[in-house]
Amino acid sequence: MVKIRLRRMGAKKRPFYRVVVADARAPRDGRFIEEIGYYDPTKDPAIVKIDEDKAVKWIQNGAQPTDTARSLLRQTGVLKKVHEMKQTAKSHE
Repeated sequence: MVKIRLRRMGAKKRPFYRVVVADARAPRDGRFIEEIGYYDPTKDPAIVKIDEDKAVKWIQNGAQPTDTARSLLRQTGVLKKVHEMKQTAKSHE
């Protein structure tokens, strides 16, 4: 199974995360398929930057976001975009 999850970077006590698409069996900070954005919780307000096109593509291909990744995708509006795309596809059937 392919997951959209966070990969921890940065120094000790200074976390910085990359939002990546990875195989569920790969280690948290190990091998990944593609990087689709980043999240910096140390700034005020926290910075979230996600490539919407890549995220939508992966979700449509069956990638499952983790709980934290899902909340970041919701904040940036990616999940809403995916939902709207599904609704328009249903209405065209």
